[in-house]
Amino acid sequence: MSDARTPAQIEADIVRRREQLAVTLDEIGVRMHPKTIIGDAKAKVASTVDQTAGRAFVTVNRVVTDVKGRFVSEDGTPRLERVVPVALLAVGVVGLLAVTARKRKG
Repeated sequence: MSDARTPAQIEADIVRRREQLAVTLDEIGVRMHPKTIIGDAKAKVASTVDQTAGRAFVTVNRVVTDVKGRFVSEDGTPRLERVVPVALLAVGVVGLLAVTARKRKG
């Protein structure tokens, strides 16, 4: 068997390869177009922001659930032995801030 090709086969291969090259060049042109590059960058940033926001939401939700578990019993009633000291501390801090603010004005 001979691997010789006819001139028509060679010409058909050349035409096919030119068409493939034209398609490839068009694809490269689209990929390298500034609008495409900007769009890809925006999509990547949006994806990163979505992932970060998702992780932040999960973390905050976990912390809130943990804090709620410390101050509310399983049946939903407040645990006064924990709520009262924190409330008193908060009132004390607010009072201290109010006194400090008055001293600065006067």
